[in-house]
Amino acid sequence: MKFIDLFAGIGGFRLGFEQAGFKCIFSCEINQNCQDVYQNNFNENPFDDVTKIQPNALDDFDVLIAGFPCQPFSICGKKLGFEDTRGTLFFEICRIVEAKQPKVIVLENVKHLIHHDRTNTLKVILTSLRNLGYNVTYQILNARNFGVPQHRERIIIIASKGKEFNFSRIKRQFPPRLRDFLDETGNFEILDKSEYTLIESPKLQESGLLFVGYRNKGTWKTGVRPNTEHLSRVHRQPNRIYSIDGVHPTLPSQETSGRFFIYIPEKDIVRKLTINECYRIMGFPETFKIHPNLGESYKQIGNSVCVPMVEAIAKSILNQILLSNQSNEPQTKTPEYKQLLLF
Repeated sequence: MKFIDLFAGIGGFRLGFEQAGFKCIFSCEINQNCQDVYQNNFNENPFDDVTKIQPNALDDFDVLIAGFPCQPFSICGKKLGFEDTRGTLFFEICRIVEAKQPKVIVLENVKHLIHHDRTNTLKVILTSLRNLGYNVTYQILNARNFGVPQHRERIIIIASKGKEFNFSRIKRQFPPRLRDFLDETGNFEILDKSEYTLIESPKLQESGLLFVGYRNKGTWKTGVRPNTEHLSRVHRQPNRIYSIDGVHPTLPSQETSGRFFIYIPEKDIVRKLTINECYRIMGFPETFKIHPNLGESYKQIGNSVCVPMVEAIAKSILNQILLSNQSNEPQTKTPEYKQLLLF
Protein backbone atom coordinates (compact mmCIF):
# COMPACT_ATOMS: atom_id res chain seq x y z
CA MET A 1 0.00 0.00 0.00
CA LYS A 2 2.17 2.81 -1.31
CA PHE A 3 1.46 6.54 -1.46
CA ILE A 4 3.12 9.78 -2.49
CA ASP A 5 2.90 12.88 -0.31
CA LEU A 6 2.55 16.10 -2.36
CA PHE A 7 2.56 19.59 -0.78
CA ALA A 8 3.69 17.61 2.24
CA GLY A 9 4.20 20.46 4.72
CA ILE A 10 5.60 19.00 7.93
CA GLY A 11 4.16 15.55 7.30
CA GLY A 12 0.70 15.48 8.88
CA PHE A 13 -0.77 13.46 6.02
CA ARG A 14 2.18 11.09 6.10
CA LEU A 15 1.77 10.45 9.82
CA GLY A 16 -1.90 9.56 9.37
CA PHE A 17 -1.38 7.24 6.45
CA GLU A 18 1.65 5.52 7.96
CA GLN A 19 -0.31 4.91 11.17
CA ALA A 20 -2.89 3.16 8.99
CA GLY A 21 -0.22 0.88 7.51
CA PHE A 22 0.68 2.67 4.27
CA LYS A 23 4.23 3.27 3.01
CA CYS A 24 5.40 6.61 1.63
CA ILE A 25 7.63 6.27 -1.44
CA PHE A 26 7.93 9.95 -2.47
CA SER A 27 7.36 13.37 -0.92
CA CYS A 28 7.36 16.92 -2.27
CA GLU A 29 7.45 20.23 -0.37
CA ILE A 30 8.92 23.52 -1.58
CA ASN A 31 9.20 25.42 1.73
CA GLN A 32 12.69 25.07 3.20
CA ASN A 33 11.56 25.35 6.82
CA CYS A 34 9.00 22.60 6.30
CA GLN A 35 11.61 20.51 4.50
CA ASP A 36 13.87 20.76 7.55
CA VAL A 37 11.13 19.56 9.91
CA TYR A 38 10.16 16.79 7.50
CA GLN A 39 13.77 15.64 7.30
CA ASN A 40 14.14 15.64 11.09
CA ASN A 41 11.06 13.49 11.58
CA PHE A 42 11.06 11.14 8.61
CA ASN A 43 14.74 11.06 7.69
CA GLU A 44 13.79 12.10 4.17
CA ASN A 45 14.36 15.36 2.33
CA PRO A 46 11.31 16.08 0.14
CA PHE A 47 11.66 16.94 -3.54
CA ASP A 48 11.17 20.70 -3.78
CA ASP A 49 9.25 21.81 -6.88
CA VAL A 50 6.09 19.94 -7.87
CA THR A 51 6.23 21.49 -11.37
CA LYS A 52 9.52 19.71 -12.00
CA ILE A 53 8.36 16.23 -11.06
CA GLN A 54 8.81 13.73 -13.89
CA PRO A 55 5.92 11.29 -13.30
CA ASN A 56 7.45 8.47 -15.29
CA ALA A 57 10.50 8.57 -13.02
CA LEU A 58 8.30 7.77 -10.00
CA ASP A 59 7.74 4.23 -8.79
CA ASP A 60 4.15 3.07 -9.06
CA PHE A 61 1.93 3.93 -6.10
CA ASP A 62 -1.63 3.24 -4.97
CA VAL A 63 -2.64 6.56 -3.42
CA LEU A 64 -1.78 10.19 -4.16
CA ILE A 65 -2.36 12.54 -1.24
CA ALA A 66 -2.11 16.30 -1.50
CA GLY A 67 -3.04 19.21 0.72
CA PHE A 68 -2.58 21.62 -2.17
CA PRO A 69 -2.10 25.31 -1.30
CA CYS A 70 -5.20 26.70 0.42
CA GLN A 71 -4.28 30.40 0.50
CA PRO A 72 -5.86 31.15 -2.92
CA PHE A 73 -9.22 29.88 -1.61
CA SER A 74 -9.13 30.77 2.10
CA ILE A 75 -11.33 33.47 3.64
CA CYS A 76 -8.13 34.53 5.45
CA GLY A 77 -6.39 35.17 2.14
CA LYS A 78 -7.17 37.19 -1.00
CA LYS A 79 -9.33 34.42 -2.48
CA LEU A 80 -7.83 34.75 -5.97
CA GLY A 81 -8.25 31.04 -6.65
CA PHE A 82 -6.89 29.95 -10.02
CA GLU A 83 -5.77 33.53 -10.65
CA ASP A 84 -3.16 32.90 -7.95
CA THR A 85 -0.26 30.80 -9.27
CA ARG A 86 -0.53 28.65 -6.15
CA GLY A 87 -4.10 27.84 -7.11
CA THR A 88 -3.07 26.46 -10.49
CA LEU A 89 -0.78 23.95 -8.76
CA PHE A 90 -3.85 21.71 -8.63
CA PHE A 91 -3.26 21.01 -12.31
CA GLU A 92 0.20 19.68 -11.48
CA ILE A 93 -1.64 17.02 -9.49
CA CYS A 94 -3.70 16.25 -12.60
CA ARG A 95 -0.52 15.96 -14.68
CA ILE A 96 0.90 13.34 -12.32
CA VAL A 97 -2.42 11.50 -12.04
CA GLU A 98 -2.78 11.37 -15.81
CA ALA A 99 0.60 9.66 -16.13
CA LYS A 100 0.48 7.34 -13.11
CA GLN A 101 -3.23 6.58 -12.69
CA PRO A 102 -3.21 5.80 -8.94
CA LYS A 103 -6.20 3.89 -7.58
CA VAL A 104 -7.12 6.60 -5.08
CA ILE A 105 -6.54 10.36 -4.77
CA VAL A 106 -7.05 12.21 -1.48
CA LEU A 107 -7.12 16.02 -1.55
CA GLU A 108 -7.57 18.45 1.34
CA ASN A 109 -8.27 22.17 1.42
CA VAL A 110 -10.09 24.87 3.35
CA LYS A 111 -13.86 24.76 3.68
CA HIS A 112 -14.28 27.93 1.63
CA LEU A 113 -13.14 26.08 -1.49
CA ILE A 114 -16.76 24.93 -1.82
CA HIS A 115 -18.00 28.52 -2.21
CA HIS A 116 -15.06 30.05 -4.05
CA ASP A 117 -15.93 31.79 -7.33
CA ARG A 118 -19.62 30.93 -6.88
CA THR A 119 -18.74 27.19 -6.69
CA ASN A 120 -17.00 27.24 -10.08
CA THR A 121 -13.58 26.41 -8.60
CA LEU A 122 -14.85 23.21 -7.01
CA LYS A 123 -16.65 22.28 -10.23
CA VAL A 124 -13.38 22.59 -12.16
CA ILE A 125 -11.56 20.38 -9.65
CA LEU A 126 -14.25 17.69 -9.61
CA THR A 127 -14.67 17.68 -13.37
CA SER A 128 -10.91 17.53 -13.91
CA LEU A 129 -10.67 14.38 -11.81
CA ARG A 130 -13.70 12.80 -13.49
CA ASN A 131 -12.19 13.53 -16.88
CA LEU A 132 -9.17 11.53 -15.79
CA GLY A 133 -11.37 8.47 -15.18
CA TYR A 134 -12.25 8.72 -11.49
CA ASN A 135 -15.38 8.51 -9.39
CA VAL A 136 -15.24 11.58 -7.16
CA THR A 137 -16.94 12.54 -3.92
CA TYR A 138 -16.27 15.12 -1.23
CA GLN A 139 -17.37 16.19 2.22
CA ILE A 140 -16.59 18.74 4.91
CA LEU A 141 -14.96 16.96 7.85
CA ASN A 142 -14.37 18.48 11.28
CA ALA A 143 -11.30 17.61 13.35
CA ARG A 144 -13.41 17.65 16.54
CA ASN A 145 -15.10 14.44 15.38
CA PHE A 146 -11.80 12.56 15.28
CA GLY A 147 -10.57 12.66 18.84
CA VAL A 148 -9.09 16.16 19.11
CA PRO A 149 -10.68 19.26 20.74
CA GLN A 150 -10.53 21.60 17.76
CA HIS A 151 -13.31 22.97 15.58
CA ARG A 152 -11.46 22.70 12.28
CA GLU A 153 -13.52 22.17 9.13
CA ARG A 154 -11.80 21.07 5.95
CA ILE A 155 -13.03 19.81 2.60
CA ILE A 156 -11.79 16.32 1.75
CA ILE A 157 -12.04 15.23 -1.89
CA ILE A 158 -11.57 11.54 -2.65
CA ALA A 159 -11.31 10.17 -6.17
CA SER A 160 -11.19 6.45 -6.83
CA LYS A 161 -10.81 4.19 -9.84
CA GLY A 162 -13.22 1.70 -8.35
CA LYS A 163 -16.40 2.33 -6.43
CA GLU A 164 -17.12 5.75 -4.98
CA PHE A 165 -15.75 6.45 -1.51
CA ASN A 166 -18.46 6.47 1.17
CA PHE A 167 -17.82 9.19 3.77
CA SER A 168 -20.51 7.82 6.08
CA ARG A 169 -18.31 4.78 6.76
CA ILE A 170 -15.47 6.83 8.30
CA LYS A 171 -15.20 6.06 11.99
CA ARG A 172 -15.91 9.17 14.07
CA GLN A 173 -15.62 9.94 17.77
CA PHE A 174 -17.45 12.10 20.28
CA PRO A 175 -15.70 15.52 20.58
CA PRO A 176 -13.36 15.65 23.59
CA ARG A 177 -12.86 18.70 25.81
CA LEU A 178 -9.83 20.93 25.51
CA ARG A 179 -9.00 20.53 29.22
CA ASP A 180 -7.97 16.90 28.64
CA PHE A 181 -5.19 17.97 26.24
CA LEU A 182 -3.47 20.64 28.33
CA ASP A 183 -0.06 20.67 29.99
CA GLU A 184 -0.34 20.42 33.77
CA THR A 185 2.90 22.30 34.40
CA GLY A 186 5.02 24.74 32.43
CA ASN A 187 6.07 28.33 31.97
CA PHE A 188 2.59 29.60 31.10
CA GLU A 189 1.86 33.09 29.79
CA ILE A 190 -0.99 34.21 32.08
CA LEU A 191 -2.94 37.40 31.44
CA ASP A 192 -3.48 39.92 34.22
CA LYS A 193 -7.16 40.29 35.08
CA SER A 194 -7.04 43.90 33.89
CA GLU A 195 -6.22 42.66 30.38
CA TYR A 196 -9.49 40.88 29.67
CA THR A 197 -13.25 40.83 30.27
CA LEU A 198 -15.38 37.75 30.88
CA ILE A 199 -18.94 37.81 29.58
CA GLU A 200 -22.00 36.84 31.61
CA SER A 201 -23.75 33.51 31.02
CA PRO A 202 -21.60 32.09 28.19
CA LYS A 203 -23.31 29.39 26.13
CA LEU A 204 -21.83 26.32 24.52
CA GLN A 205 -22.20 26.67 20.76
CA GLU A 206 -23.27 23.88 18.43
CA SER A 207 -19.69 23.81 17.13
CA GLY A 208 -18.46 22.89 20.59
CA LEU A 209 -16.87 26.30 21.16
CA LEU A 210 -17.46 27.99 24.51
CA PHE A 211 -16.68 31.69 24.05
CA VAL A 212 -16.29 33.28 27.49
CA GLY A 213 -14.55 36.62 27.01
CA TYR A 214 -12.19 38.91 25.16
CA ARG A 215 -8.99 40.81 25.64
CA ASN A 216 -9.40 44.51 26.43
CA LYS A 217 -8.05 45.87 23.18
CA GLY A 218 -9.22 49.09 21.58
CA THR A 219 -12.61 48.77 19.88
CA TRP A 220 -14.74 50.82 17.56
CA LYS A 221 -17.06 53.09 19.53
CA THR A 222 -19.26 54.43 16.75
CA GLY A 223 -22.20 52.23 15.84
CA VAL A 224 -21.54 49.62 18.55
CA ARG A 225 -24.65 48.68 20.55
CA PRO A 226 -24.40 48.42 24.36
CA ASN A 227 -23.09 45.08 25.64
CA THR A 228 -21.93 44.03 22.16
CA GLU A 229 -18.42 45.45 22.37
CA HIS A 230 -16.95 41.93 22.26
CA LEU A 231 -18.54 41.47 18.83
CA SER A 232 -16.58 44.37 17.34
CA ARG A 233 -14.53 43.40 14.32
CA VAL A 234 -11.44 44.42 16.25
CA HIS A 235 -12.03 41.35 18.40
CA ARG A 236 -10.91 38.74 15.92
CA GLN A 237 -9.75 35.34 17.07
CA PRO A 238 -6.46 36.54 18.64
CA ASN A 239 -8.51 38.62 21.09
CA ARG A 240 -11.14 36.01 21.89
CA ILE A 241 -11.03 33.75 24.94
CA TYR A 242 -12.47 30.24 24.99
CA SER A 243 -13.17 27.95 27.93
CA ILE A 244 -11.31 24.68 28.23
CA ASP A 245 -14.67 22.97 28.79
CA GLY A 246 -15.35 23.26 25.06
CA VAL A 247 -13.20 22.78 21.99
CA HIS A 248 -10.70 25.24 20.54
CA PRO A 249 -11.31 27.20 17.32
CA THR A 250 -9.25 26.55 14.18
CA LEU A 251 -5.53 27.14 14.55
CA PRO A 252 -4.72 29.46 11.62
CA SER A 253 -1.34 29.66 9.89
CA GLN A 254 -1.44 33.48 9.97
CA GLU A 255 -1.19 33.61 13.78
CA THR A 256 2.58 33.32 14.19
CA SER A 257 2.47 34.88 17.68
CA GLY A 258 0.33 32.07 19.04
CA ARG A 259 -2.34 34.38 20.47
CA PHE A 260 -4.70 31.57 21.45
CA PHE A 261 -6.16 32.35 24.87
CA ILE A 262 -8.00 29.86 27.07
CA TYR A 263 -9.95 30.22 30.30
CA ILE A 264 -9.43 27.72 33.12
CA PRO A 265 -12.50 28.15 35.38
CA GLU A 266 -11.28 26.25 38.46
CA LYS A 267 -8.21 28.51 38.60
CA ASP A 268 -10.02 31.59 37.27
CA ILE A 269 -7.13 32.42 34.95
CA VAL A 270 -6.69 33.17 31.26
CA ARG A 271 -3.51 31.95 29.66
CA LYS A 272 -2.01 31.36 26.27
CA LEU A 273 -2.13 27.94 24.67
CA THR A 274 1.43 26.52 24.57
CA ILE A 275 3.06 25.42 21.33
CA ASN A 276 3.05 21.81 22.56
CA GLU A 277 -0.68 22.03 23.20
CA CYS A 278 -1.21 23.38 19.68
CA TYR A 279 0.49 20.32 18.18
CA ARG A 280 -1.39 18.04 20.57
CA ILE A 281 -4.84 19.30 19.49
CA MET A 282 -3.82 18.57 15.90
CA GLY A 283 -3.07 14.98 16.85
CA PHE A 284 0.70 15.11 16.42
CA PRO A 285 2.69 12.68 18.61
CA GLU A 286 4.61 13.96 21.63
CA THR A 287 7.84 12.77 19.97
CA PHE A 288 7.36 15.02 16.93
CA LYS A 289 10.31 17.39 16.42
CA ILE A 290 9.06 20.91 15.73
CA HIS A 291 10.93 23.83 14.16
CA PRO A 292 13.24 25.67 16.60
CA ASN A 293 11.71 29.05 15.71
CA LEU A 294 8.48 29.50 17.68
CA GLY A 295 6.76 31.72 15.11
CA GLU A 296 7.57 29.28 12.33
CA SER A 297 6.22 26.40 14.45
CA TYR A 298 2.88 28.21 14.94
CA LYS A 299 2.69 28.85 11.20
CA GLN A 300 3.49 25.25 10.31
CA ILE A 301 0.95 23.67 12.64
CA GLY A 302 -1.72 26.10 11.39
CA ASN A 303 -1.00 24.93 7.86
CA SER A 304 -1.06 21.25 8.73
CA VAL A 305 -3.81 18.64 8.95
CA CYS A 306 -5.48 16.81 11.82
CA VAL A 307 -3.52 13.56 11.98
CA PRO A 308 -6.26 11.35 13.53
CA MET A 309 -8.71 12.53 10.86
CA VAL A 310 -6.26 11.55 8.12
CA GLU A 311 -5.69 8.18 9.76
CA ALA A 312 -9.45 7.57 9.87
CA ILE A 313 -9.69 8.39 6.15
CA ALA A 314 -6.81 6.05 5.32
CA LYS A 315 -8.35 3.19 7.33
CA SER A 316 -11.70 3.75 5.65
CA ILE A 317 -10.06 3.53 2.22
CA LEU A 318 -8.76 0.12 3.23
CA ASN A 319 -12.06 -1.01 4.76
CA GLN A 320 -13.96 0.01 1.63
CA ILE A 321 -11.53 -2.04 -0.50
CA LEU A 322 -10.77 0.87 -2.82
CA LEU A 323 -7.30 -0.48 -3.59
CA SER A 324 -8.51 -3.72 -5.16
CA ASN A 325 -8.06 -4.39 -8.87
CA GLN A 326 -11.80 -4.35 -9.45
CA SER A 327 -12.76 -1.28 -11.42
CA ASN A 328 -15.97 0.65 -11.85
CA GLU A 329 -14.67 3.57 -13.88
CA PRO A 330 -17.03 6.35 -14.95
CA GLN A 331 -18.47 5.78 -18.40
CA THR A 332 -17.51 9.20 -19.74
CA LYS A 333 -15.26 10.50 -22.42
CA THR A 334 -14.41 14.15 -21.98
CA PRO A 335 -11.81 16.68 -23.09
CA GLU A 336 -8.35 17.04 -21.56
CA TYR A 337 -8.47 18.43 -18.02
CA LYS A 338 -6.37 21.45 -19.04
CA GLN A 339 -9.23 22.69 -21.22
CA LEU A 340 -11.18 23.35 -18.04
CA LEU A 341 -8.99 26.40 -17.49
CA LEU A 342 -11.14 28.03 -20.15
CA PHE A 343 -14.24 27.82 -17.93
